[in-house]
Amino acid sequence: MNKIQFPDIGKISPEFFNHYIYPQLGKKRDDVLVYPQHGVDIGIIEISNDKVMAITTDPIYIVPQYGWEKAAWFAWHILASDVTTSGFPPSYAVFDFNLPMNITEDEFEKVWSVIHKECLKYGTAIVTGHTARYTGTDYPMVGGATFIAVGSKDKYLTPKFAKEGDLVVITKGAAIEAVGIFANTFKNYIKDKLGEEIFTKAENLFYKMSTVDDALTAVKIGVRDDGVTSLHDATECGVIGGVFEVAQASNKGIIIYKDKIPVLPEVKAVCDLFEIDPYVSISEGTLVITVRPNKVNLLIEELKNAGIESAIVGEILPEEKGRWIVENNQTKKLEHPRVDPFWQAIANAFEMKLN
Repeated sequence: MNKIQFPDIGKISPEFFNHYIYPQLGKKRDDVLVYPQHGVDIGIIEISNDKVMAITTDPIYIVPQYGWEKAAWFAWHILASDVTTSGFPPSYAVFDFNLPMNITEDEFEKVWSVIHKECLKYGTAIVTGHTARYTGTDYPMVGGATFIAVGSKDKYLTPKFAKEGDLVVITKGAAIEAVGIFANTFKNYIKDKLGEEIFTKAENLFYKMSTVDDALTAVKIGVRDDGVTSLHDATECGVIGGVFEVAQASNKGIIIYKDKIPVLPEVKAVCDLFEIDPYVSISEGTLVITVRPNKVNLLIEELKNAGIESAIVGEILPEEKGRWIVENNQTKKLEHPRVDPFWQAIANAFEMKLN
């Protein structure tokens, strides 16, 4: 087999996925409606004539510098954000904790208490798991978890359902996660360089690093032909990566207007400070939504009533029309960013011992 290089850091490339993983997915089963695909957050299994199960898995990502309660909240919402792109609330969860030796009983109790509270809030039952401490493990990746949602077969969503003529809407704006993480990890450095006001606004982005409420609010207007056709969490490679993945997964073209993508002043300031491009930087908290044009105003109103800002940034095109981004009145080919600059920037910041 020809070799496809691992990325230096972060998620694998579409080429790596398609070369190694996609051709080897075990037994093909008729009840699996959605198999793994690069840029798709969930798998879908048919469990009866009219019910399906949406499944997603990710690392348990605990960052002690945030404080244990905030770290646990973020870990829970990273996982739940993916499964709710199905359009369904999270029904079940499985947690596998492979903890470092230096975690204390008190620290774990704080983490687990928050996970329990978030599960109660959204109606999620924890059905099984594993918890242990091991040598050779360390923060932030301290295990893995699986979330499951159950709903009607004719109501689930994946990016493949995006339709020609759909408008592309995003919530909140670009680089929400990158800036929320930087501001909660390097507090003194950002205060010193950018001032108290910018720092406070950036720090307050932390609890926006979730698309759970965004997704569950969006589908209230209807799904598929009746409203929202797809939901996608703009995580690695940010908004530009996210919209490209929707077009790729649905085998459609797309046109995106870069100047319509919101970039909050505090986001721009922090991204400039750490020398990263906000449009292609990790943005947990930004939901990419495709919606039938006759329902877009209702969608934006519904989100606004829930306290979630949103913006129309583009349109889904026929595949033969291509994938494009308009910037400074120039139309260029839209390409996947491939490498998220956040990972190298935060590695550099830790190496420089910023605080």
